[in-house]
Amino acid sequence: MTPPTTDRPTGPAVHRPQAGGKRTGRGTSAVTLLALAALLVVSVTAGLAIGSVHVPPGQVWGIVTHALGADWSEADWSEARETIVLDVRAPRVLLGAVTGAGLAVVGTALQALVRNPLAEPYLLGVSSGASLGAVAVIVFGVGVFGPVSLSAAAFAGALGALLLVYATARTGGRITSMRLVLSGVAIAAVLTAVLDLLLLTTDRGNETRAVLAWTLGGLGGVNWGTLWLPGLATLLGVGVLMVQARNLNLLLAGEEAATTMGLDVARFRARMFVLLSLITGVLVAAAGPIGFVGLMLPHIVRLFVGGDHRRVLPTAALGGAVFLVWADVAARTVAAPMEIPVGVLTALCGGPFFLWLMRRDARRGTDRGVA
Repeated sequence: MTPPTTDRPTGPAVHRPQAGGKRTGRGTSAVTLLALAALLVVSVTAGLAIGSVHVPPGQVWGIVTHALGADWSEADWSEARETIVLDVRAPRVLLGAVTGAGLAVVGTALQALVRNPLAEPYLLGVSSGASLGAVAVIVFGVGVFGPVSLSAAAFAGALGALLLVYATARTGGRITSMRLVLSGVAIAAVLTAVLDLLLLTTDRGNETRAVLAWTLGGLGGVNWGTLWLPGLATLLGVGVLMVQARNLNLLLAGEEAATTMGLDVARFRARMFVLLSLITGVLVAAAGPIGFVGLMLPHIVRLFVGGDHRRVLPTAALGGAVFLVWADVAARTVAAPMEIPVGVLTALCGGPFFLWLMRRDARRGTDRGVA
């Protein structure tokens, strides 16, 4: 193998600020954002229209604007269709957009924080930790924090799992892609085994079946009363990460370079781990563990906007929202009247993507220790 041309260790090629050998301009990024925003509107319209009862797109927006108090057309729809759009599909579609956006930005930030292109909440066991925390609250009936007890427990589980994986994978100040993934898989397996044990030993039969279905990931259990928390967590999370985009960029050059530029890497990484665990925990509590969204979307959007996190983060958020809305549409319609858990579909997409990414990085020789 030809030796590298520089003595300084480099991170995975996916994190470099350039894509395809050319620097991506702000104009291209703006066009991409506008295109994704328009596609998101189309996706939300499709999510509200498609289902066992088809509602024409014109009626969809007529119902929505009527509910908002801005009538622009005659109310030529039935009360049943209005209920389907507003009370059944709208919370579900919005949760899909919020969850997709949140998971995509969490994956983007994780890949920068550990300088590893394979980092993702599902693969690193963060989702498993959040699931265990949430299931423990359900099984033991703990409600210390009232309506947010489930999310609080999921946050604690996610943070504990992330810290454990990071501590296990980091040896001698270095992390390799293989060690990180193996640590995440091993810890996720242990946490999943504990979760299964809790479900097997509880005597709540109906509740156990519901929790088992929830662990596959799905958007069907949401309503307007529970949508606000994941929406708020994702909105605040994206906002904070956008403010910290420069610091995430500094980490691309390595810990030493970032420290030279004035960044307290250990403290910054700790704060970010808490924030990312909070977002993941809230989203898992709302939708269950949905994998690979945080792996695929960051890599895809970097092909269009480069590696600058000031551009990658908002683009990944929009892309993740679009992706999960359409994944949920497919989950509701592919095997109708049976509904496929959306987590199954994302795994069917993400599994091959993960294998391709590992093979690509192996060919590029990127499976070496990074700070």
